[in-house]
Amino acid sequence: MGMNAPMPLSQHVRNILTLGFPLIGSHLAHFFLMLTDSVMLGWYDPEVLAAQVIGGSLFFVFFVMGEGFAFALMPMVAEAEEAGDETLARRLTRMTIWASVLFGLAVLPIMLWSGPVLRALGQEPGLALNAQRYLEVAGWSIFPGLLSMVMRSFLSALERAQVVLWVTFGAVGLNAVINYTLIFGHWGMPELGIRGAAVATLVVNVASFGLLALYAAVKTPEHALFVRLWRPDREAFGRVFRLGWPIGIANLAEVGLFAASSMMMGWLGPMPLAAHGIALQISSLTFMVHMGLSNVATVRAGRAMGRKSVVDLRLGARLVMMMSLGVATLALIGFVTLPELLMGLFLSPDDPQRDTVIGVGVGLLAAAGLFQLVDAAQVIAIGLLRGVQDTRRPMLIAAVSYWGIGMPVSYGLGFGLGWGGVGVWIGLAIGLATAAILLSIRFWGPVLRRIEHDGT
Repeated sequence: MGMNAPMPLSQHVRNILTLGFPLIGSHLAHFFLMLTDSVMLGWYDPEVLAAQVIGGSLFFVFFVMGEGFAFALMPMVAEAEEAGDETLARRLTRMTIWASVLFGLAVLPIMLWSGPVLRALGQEPGLALNAQRYLEVAGWSIFPGLLSMVMRSFLSALERAQVVLWVTFGAVGLNAVINYTLIFGHWGMPELGIRGAAVATLVVNVASFGLLALYAAVKTPEHALFVRLWRPDREAFGRVFRLGWPIGIANLAEVGLFAASSMMMGWLGPMPLAAHGIALQISSLTFMVHMGLSNVATVRAGRAMGRKSVVDLRLGARLVMMMSLGVATLALIGFVTLPELLMGLFLSPDDPQRDTVIGVGVGLLAAAGLFQLVDAAQVIAIGLLRGVQDTRRPMLIAAVSYWGIGMPVSYGLGFGLGWGGVGVWIGLAIGLATAAILLSIRFWGPVLRRIEHDGT
């Protein structure tokens, strides 16, 4: 790469933290958005909650595939902006909007008529019907949901992430109010149950997209994002598609691994499944920090590519990895020393099964501690590789690590050796560790060598 003067260390740290805090905050807020749905529907009727979990899981599978295009946009806009090419940034963002809408049109029919699909997958007819009733409304939020992700990626690449944080926090409050009103029928509104939760999801996603799009239009007028949006741009669309689809498949591989682990825990019985659900919520909460830092890694790597500074690329990568592993170490200490306290937060003090669930959960949280370190390492490595626009090989690494190694080892330890839930979780950790090692080797080895060679 070129001979641009490297950035001082203090500037690197400042840039990472300035972008990192709002992105981490918005990931945490997004987590609480989903938690609110679960808590309120659980209060309303546990059977209705089960249907929402099934319907929501199907929606989430499609959503993580579709957001591959938005994730692809982030490094491309960051690089274009750093190189001073606003026109390219605009073209890429418009075509990411196109790709997201086209993906939504492809998957919407499956959600609208999901009952027969879910019955074919072995769900009870009543549960499948309720899940379809949820998706008939919530399914439409695939459009504003994915478009919000596009706006979020665009604004994060411009390092304007504060607005993303405030909009996501606002969404949490709005979601809680609409859920409370429509699920239970408060304040003179009809009692809609699961449909109330679906309406809340749709309204919140539309509002979030509307606010982010308005901000982008008003505060970044030089990009003129929504002018001539109807005009196709084959070259920009091709770039977004080529970089985005492997990210979507890699996302799907990881989400699928955790969905399959929940299925296996279900085979062990309701108490291990409950403990698994709680342990997963706790570890997901800390994972949101790593997700935020992974986004920072993508943007900072994209900016370094735009500046053609391999020194900044290396130093920025090291700093983000160190921060993420520091957070993971703190989480590991918490999980190992305070497991009863953490598990107990999710259970009623007078629940007769409380001690049984906590007993299973203590072992799972110990496994989740190992998990933290390898999960942090793999998500940061993925963020860095996306930042330098390397997505196809990472997709293959993810598929092999999660499904070729993680899944069989989980099954073998959990059921073959009879280790139960802890065996399943150790298998997950081994799959994630494999991904972390291979992705890190790829970034620090052949990818960095290629970048250095191309710039000389």
